[in-house]
Amino acid sequence: MSKCDVAAIIWPAFTGAEPRTKIFWEERYGEWQTVKKRCEGQPLWGYINEADPFVMEMQIEAAVSHGVNVFIYDWYWYDNRPFLENCLNDGFLKARNNDKMKFYLMWANHDASALWDMRNSDDFDTVIWNGFQNRAEFERIAERIIEKYFKLPNYYQIDGKPVFMIYEARNLLKGLGGYYETKDALKWFDDKAKEAGFKGVHIQHCRMEFDQLDKYIAETGKDMTEEEALKDLGYSSMSHYQFCNMFSMKDQTYENGIGLMKEAWEKFEKTPLTYYPHVSLGWNRNPRLQFHDPYILKNNTPENVEKAFRCAKEWVEAHPEEAPLIVVNSWNEWTEGSYFEPDTVNGYGFLEAAKKVFVEE
Repeated sequence: MSKCDVAAIIWPAFTGAEPRTKIFWEERYGEWQTVKKRCEGQPLWGYINEADPFVMEMQIEAAVSHGVNVFIYDWYWYDNRPFLENCLNDGFLKARNNDKMKFYLMWANHDASALWDMRNSDDFDTVIWNGFQNRAEFERIAERIIEKYFKLPNYYQIDGKPVFMIYEARNLLKGLGGYYETKDALKWFDDKAKEAGFKGVHIQHCRMEFDQLDKYIAETGKDMTEEEALKDLGYSSMSHYQFCNMFSMKDQTYENGIGLMKEAWEKFEKTPLTYYPHVSLGWNRNPRLQFHDPYILKNNTPENVEKAFRCAKEWVEAHPEEAPLIVVNSWNEWTEGSYFEPDTVNGYGFLEAAKKVFVEE
């Protein structure tokens, strides 16, 4: 068994257990509604409820037996309360075998638009819920996360610190009111984690290829790169969410993408934040859209993905001083064309690719 921590991101929308999802998927079994109508590959496991602990027991067994030993749950907070927590709370955390794998949260603090609703998915400008939060709400979120999740024995840690990824640094600073206000809030969060018995909190940045922080760095009057500013704010590491946040999908093939992936890793290795390698299984968001988006990652075959996994394993082995973490998109992003879960096109191909690299080798 590989010593790598292979962490697959989970999109927790494949359930009807969250009442507010019906505004996006009126048939009330989550985004399976879109998958059923629009995806080429259909799930071999069926349109299962991923908030069911018995379903998650099966998925945990499938994951760990193929070398995937960490789940990163997309986690949301809209309208002063959590959103889409059911798959984590009722599914994964109630599964009798969840001690076999670790998990951590990625706060998806982006604004919620009509993208998830196939009927109105071309409306990118209308905001349904804001993702940014003020200081008082941030403190409510942090205290809840520490108590409800960080203290669980299978919450993923690095150097004694629970890992908490934040999707949009820009939205974090927007809600908290600026650069120094954010620095103070993250120090408060770190102190709260220490009070709870940890060595602090490990804040992980989700790297985007667009301007996030220039406006806020200007507040300091200092000449800093984005990564230097994040380090100063209290972040510890970074990775990516998707290849589409790393390089362009225009006329892109997976074979060429592997080279661009490695170039990005090497670029970010030289920043003040520890970079953990990211691998995506594919990219095609057309199932969600009314129009056709030509920006698709082509030739994302299990064989090509296996090559990317092997590069990630080599990276981990070349950096023994760092946590052996590899971030993978994703376990189940069906409507973005990136998922481990077996389908009618590739079967168990992507899971088998992981198994070859992280288990058998």
